[in-house]
Amino acid sequence: MSELRQLIGTRIRAMRNAKGLTQQKLADIAGLDYRYIGALERGERNFSIDTLEKVLIALNVSISELMYLEDLRDSEETTNDRQKAIDEFIAATSNLTKEQIQIIQRINHELFGIF
Repeated sequence: MSELRQLIGTRIRAMRNAKGLTQQKLADIAGLDYRYIGALERGERNFSIDTLEKVLIALNVSISELMYLEDLRDSEETTNDRQKAIDEFIAATSNLTKEQIQIIQRINHELFGIF
């Protein structure tokens, strides 16, 4: 099994979960079969770029958001927690306007100024 295919499948599952979607719902939005989504998430399917594009559109994420990788110097637990927080943030902000995102950025800067 391809390590890259496994990584992409794992990230698709994480993004789907962060958005609160079932495999069936993601499949419906993407125009794919739910069994295909399951196989994709497990890294069992050798998918095309067109299929990946359908999934990204259905998740409303970019390829860079999907492929975001953490620094390997962190512990696995820290990396997983950080990745989950990032995925939830991407899911929560995916439908916001530019102005709303700018407000969140200002709040974020203020919060990190406290630390």
